[in-house]
Amino acid sequence: MKKIMFARDFLMYSVKGGVKFYVWLLFLGFFIMLWGFGNFQQLTKGMIVTGLNDQTTWGLYVANFVFLVGVAASAVTVVFPSYIYNYKPLKDVAVIGELVAIAAIIMSTLFITNHIGRPDRAWHFSPGIGIFNWPDAILTWDMIVLNVYLVLNFICAFYFLYKKYSRGKINKWFYMPLIYISIFWAVSIHTVTAFMLNTMATRPMWFHSIVPIKFIASAFAAGPAFIILAFIIIRKNTKLIISDAAINKMSEIMTYALGITLFLSFSEIVTELYPGTEHSYSLKYLMFGMHGLTQLVPWFWASVIINVTAFIVLLIPAARKNYALLFYLSALIFAGIWIEKGIGFILSGMVPTPIGEFVEYTPSIIEIFNCLGNWAIGLFIFTLLVKGAAGVLTGEIKHDALNVSNQP
Repeated sequence: MKKIMFARDFLMYSVKGGVKFYVWLLFLGFFIMLWGFGNFQQLTKGMIVTGLNDQTTWGLYVANFVFLVGVAASAVTVVFPSYIYNYKPLKDVAVIGELVAIAAIIMSTLFITNHIGRPDRAWHFSPGIGIFNWPDAILTWDMIVLNVYLVLNFICAFYFLYKKYSRGKINKWFYMPLIYISIFWAVSIHTVTAFMLNTMATRPMWFHSIVPIKFIASAFAAGPAFIILAFIIIRKNTKLIISDAAINKMSEIMTYALGITLFLSFSEIVTELYPGTEHSYSLKYLMFGMHGLTQLVPWFWASVIINVTAFIVLLIPAARKNYALLFYLSALIFAGIWIEKGIGFILSGMVPTPIGEFVEYTPSIIEIFNCLGNWAIGLFIFTLLVKGAAGVLTGEIKHDALNVSNQP
């Protein structure tokens, strides 16, 4: 009965707010409407409504999927210092990181559902049931680790919130093993996603052992950037107290991870361009264009300028503690990593094809509608989850059994 009351109170509190809150939800609702139209068109007419073709079979859907798996994995940047090092400023709000993971996994699932084109055939991902040759099929491994990670974060987040709501004591023998498993699992989900790409020997852009390491590093830059944005917005618009120390720690993690990401990117450029073999064509196309095709070149250099500039500024401690500036720097880093990791890495890896064809890909308006809608759905869910969590953590919603028991 108490659990039902928790679910009811959490839901009721999460949908109540002021004018800014409802304007934000309506803004997201507009893109969700576009998503509905886009998905209807794709489901009824097929993948022909997208910009994908025989040469480019992985486009904007997979680019967002790969990026968001990294954002989901980045929850560990909050959970690890909170529970392994017992860093109290983050431990008080570690559940926010778990809610980020939940929303990011939901968005990842929406993007991969769009990509497979036939959601009714998604059961083929299931080991022993579908046609994928598990355990050899890395795509099936990816679906397994993502869904397990979703369940782990859901249990950890809502068990913690339920205990806060009911003023009960957390059972560490139950809770802490799940936390430790989720920390390991966070790294595994992005590693498996990287393996899905870097085991393709016919795609030289991806066929590097450095890919899993770079994926983790870039995830630990983009994820904390999003978490910092969330922390700043939450403490401005709710009663939940998020200390400066918590934001400072996340900005340090973001800075270090961004520096490692830039170093790995530079190493990749030198390794590819110095010998200048045909294996470097994808990177040359991305950086300078080839055969008159330059569609991705502005995106690449934009990401370089954004990430390098943000990294240099973040090296200044005073800049990291200027939260008005940090807010915009975090937004830039989030966008810069999205460009580099999504558009840059995924799309350029499809050019040229294994038989040497150079064909550019332009996403259709339907793809754009679906992508914006998937992001809107994820942010909508994240907003409601954070709203309810803030109510529990501040004590605005709690179990009133004690008051009831004292009534005549």
